[in-house]
Amino acid sequence: MNRGLFSVLNERQKFANFLRFCSKSLLLDQGMQVHGALVKIGFGFDLMLSNDLIVMYGKCGSLGVACDVFDRMLKRNVVSWTALMCGHIQNGNPLESLLLFSKMGLSGVKPNDFTFSTNLKACGLLNGLDIGRQIHDICVKTGFDMVNVVGNSIIDMYSKCGRINEAACMFEVMPSRNLISWNAMIAGYTVAGFCEKALVLFQKMQEGGGFLDEFTFTSTLKACSDLGAIKEGKQIHAFLITGGFLYSVNTAIAGALIDLYVKCGKLFMARTVFSHIEEKHVISWTALILGYAQEGNLAESMDLFRQLRESSIQVDGFILSSMMGVFADFALVQQGKQMHAFAIKVPSGVDISVCNSILDMYLKCGMINEAERLFSEMPARNVISWTVMITGYGKHGLGKEAIRLFDEMQSDSTEPDDVTYLAVLLGCSHSGLVEKGQEYFSRLCSYHGIKARVEHYACMVDLLGRAGRLKEAKNLVDSMPLEANVGIWQTLLSACRVHGDLELGKEVGDILFRLDSENPVNYVMMSNIYADAGYWNECERIRELVKSKKLKKEAGRSWVEIDKEVHFFYGGDDTHPLTAKIHEILKEMERRMKEELGYVYGVKYALHDVEEESKMENLRVHSEKLAIGLALVCGGLEEGNKVIRVFKNLRVCGDCHEFIKGLSKILRVVFVVRDANRFHRFEDGLCSCRDYW
Repeated sequence: MNRGLFSVLNERQKFANFLRFCSKSLLLDQGMQVHGALVKIGFGFDLMLSNDLIVMYGKCGSLGVACDVFDRMLKRNVVSWTALMCGHIQNGNPLESLLLFSKMGLSGVKPNDFTFSTNLKACGLLNGLDIGRQIHDICVKTGFDMVNVVGNSIIDMYSKCGRINEAACMFEVMPSRNLISWNAMIAGYTVAGFCEKALVLFQKMQEGGGFLDEFTFTSTLKACSDLGAIKEGKQIHAFLITGGFLYSVNTAIAGALIDLYVKCGKLFMARTVFSHIEEKHVISWTALILGYAQEGNLAESMDLFRQLRESSIQVDGFILSSMMGVFADFALVQQGKQMHAFAIKVPSGVDISVCNSILDMYLKCGMINEAERLFSEMPARNVISWTVMITGYGKHGLGKEAIRLFDEMQSDSTEPDDVTYLAVLLGCSHSGLVEKGQEYFSRLCSYHGIKARVEHYACMVDLLGRAGRLKEAKNLVDSMPLEANVGIWQTLLSACRVHGDLELGKEVGDILFRLDSENPVNYVMMSNIYADAGYWNECERIRELVKSKKLKKEAGRSWVEIDKEVHFFYGGDDTHPLTAKIHEILKEMERRMKEELGYVYGVKYALHDVEEESKMENLRVHSEKLAIGLALVCGGLEEGNKVIRVFKNLRVCGDCHEFIKGLSKILRVVFVVRDANRFHRFEDGLCSCRDYW
């Protein structure tokens, strides 16, 4: 009898071992065979084996079968309930775990530390702070909060719910901390933006002689990246080497090191780490490729991308979207089109995030027709898709189209978010649609699902300012329930300049000088207002103030793409090999414009917009003019070249704006210029911005 019982127990343990092996190795088919076998010999309702079956099916993605096993159980213990909760979370449904936790409370089965830990994780995933706090309270009352696995989950839950101070309180009161405790707190601080605290905690962890793992290093290196703390990052790198951590075989740590060096502008070091990685991960490739692109080394970036394509690594949606972002920022039309063609051929190319980034690329390159075609052909759209298209219409001065699409979006059962409202308000602003803008702003303020941000109010200030309703704009800033930032005051100051309101301009200028005294833009704007009004002494006083403070404006830079090569120009740039021909053709254009249109240099723009450029000769070497000159030298005057696209990092200056308008008329060529604010389409002597930008 004893021998028979031992044999049965031994058989039962074998089944348990088989199921646990299948769970660990994700062997669903074999696990199902074991399930069939144990049912045949009478173990179908065995509590332990049923629990193992729930775990196995949950880990292998067959949650429906796991639920069936759970429902058929004659008796359930805490392991049964917790196993199914884990299954729900592993399969992306944390809400079901919490519902099951609630049912468990009614069943009479008491939760254990793993039950609490599992459901605290569910709260973190759902950003369910209120439920998380309730579970925390239960843990305090039952004493489970002092158990490491539960305490760690409480820290993680509060961190994910944006309550980093509460997470820190839990960390401080824990009677003992393990590696996971430290990692959770360091990661929490890093994600919340308290990177200095993350580094302090890492130092304490080191001083305590605790064990460090890859999660410790990746979180701490991310903190260094976000801070730009290259010194501390290098120290960690050195610690890895001297401590014998083989980051060359650990893709997570290697990726974090590459990201650190890229963000700190140390591409040589990033490339060195990259070259030492034995099995390169797509994340490391992506970080390095984007690093070179952001540094302006597009040739190296594209060469690395070519190497990635030729490797055995699958190009994912993230790198495709990231590369499209680079092409969009630099307005690289040809490269963007090539990447679009490549994306169509790979599985990740159909990801909605990739489609959205391609759409954004075409819009930022001024290719509105291509963007419309892609948008209409997208198999699925989300709120980002609609918002990108609405933003594009707005930037191109097509406010009515932006409004039409905003209304169509809601008819398509897609709810706009705060960014979508910002996009449609920008569209109204750039097109001078005051009443429509006020209607949408009123709707936003009365809609309880979205809170209006300062940026929304800034759009309304811009909209009212364009219409000359400066008093209303000022009243809106004074009465809004949010604290006005520098950007909204700059928007109002810009409107004051356009409409020549010196008194209000002086008032707003004083506010800006108090809020942001080290920003040269504020001084230049006030200097221009005084100059426009003929107050030359005040204008000069502010310019001298800028000099005494040693403030530097961002350098203006323009670029144009010719035969798949991007040519960059700065103001006064004479480094291009075709500089002589560029100046020659610009002088010829000026002569023709003077004869045919009576064009004269806008010297006032030189005095106001560009420091130290008051002479006519200097106006000719503004970066946007040089880029246009190169386009004309390289075939822009030939028959069939009807659109020339130029891009600038700052606002286009007044003289260049007048110059390009005249050029479009005498050459009968369309110029599309993207500046920091919007797109300008110059055609037949007119601009789409209607001379307000």
